[in-house]
Amino acid sequence: MTKTQTKDPSDIDVAINDVRLVGRLTGAPTAVELPSGDAVITFRVSVPRAGATTGQRVDSVPCAAWSARVRRSVLTWRVGDLVEVEGAVRCRFYQAGGATRSRVEVETSAARIIRRSPAA
Repeated sequence: MTKTQTKDPSDIDVAINDVRLVGRLTGAPTAVELPSGDAVITFRVSVPRAGATTGQRVDSVPCAAWSARVRRSVLTWRVGDLVEVEGAVRCRFYQAGGATRSRVEVETSAARIIRRSPAA
């Protein structure tokens, strides 16, 4: 196979669920304690939409931090901070209003501030 040829995706033997986002924090991180007693911090990162020429130019990606170390870090972030988030896409199911709902989000395994937003 030459460098200009690409493999058919159906020929790939290994699947990868690896996410890296670099963008701006769109709102204050929110701490949630679940009925199970688990704690999670939820937040959104706004990232540019690749190749967008018209219409929606950014995506606001929901993220969740479950580990204590990442939760502590994310809670120090401010709206507008430029941040980097690493993790995997997860579909989480939960009960709300008597119905089962789902949420697709980035389960954050590592996170850091690249640049602070100007102080408000």
